[in-house]
Amino acid sequence: MTGPALIWYAAYGSNLHLARLTAYLAGGRPPGGTRVYPGCRDPSPPRAIRPVRLPGTLYFALESAVWTGGSAFLDPHAAGRTPARAYLLTAAQFSDLAAQEMHRPPGADLDLSTVLHAGRAALGPGRYETLIHPGTIDGHPLLTFTAPWRSAEAALAPPALGYLRHLAAGLGEAHAWPTPRIAGYLATRPGAAGHWQADTLTDLLSPPGATRM
Repeated sequence: MTGPALIWYAAYGSNLHLARLTAYLAGGRPPGGTRVYPGCRDPSPPRAIRPVRLPGTLYFALESAVWTGGSAFLDPHAAGRTPARAYLLTAAQFSDLAAQEMHRPPGADLDLSTVLHAGRAALGPGRYETLIHPGTIDGHPLLTFTAPWRSAEAALAPPALGYLRHLAAGLGEAHAWPTPRIAGYLATRPGAAGHWQADTLTDLLSPPGATRM
């Protein structure tokens, strides 16, 4: 079945940071990470990038094999809007990126017919094996992936600082948020709340010598 040629991939976690996403596209190990990624068949950079907001709430749960702390997930049924970043990729690039997130070898095109028709498709029981279709931008579908469970059912876990640095860098790049706002947002997400404090996180995420605004 012929699908769309181009797809907006919506990143709400560490892939908010373009340098982090590049490891999925071109291959390699992202700064601070422990895993080397094979990359996509087409390592080209995104054709376009824009800030977006997704329905639902960001939360941290389980333990990342790459970052050692909790991983970011989206609960699309929870209240609120989650700041994200949309990257315009080819369908093959999106398939290869999703495969790497699912710890599968890249190289096969995904069948997107179910998610495009129903808005949701489970490709497996794993943590990033549920595809979500929140909408369309400029005639191209917007897709992301998350876990199959709701945030209230998840094994919440605090994220590691190295992981949060990628989210913070991406939020700054995409939404031009100042560091205190980024820290306040991340410190109040389920899983991080009660472990990270906004003031402490502001200091840790700020460049050396920076003053608070």
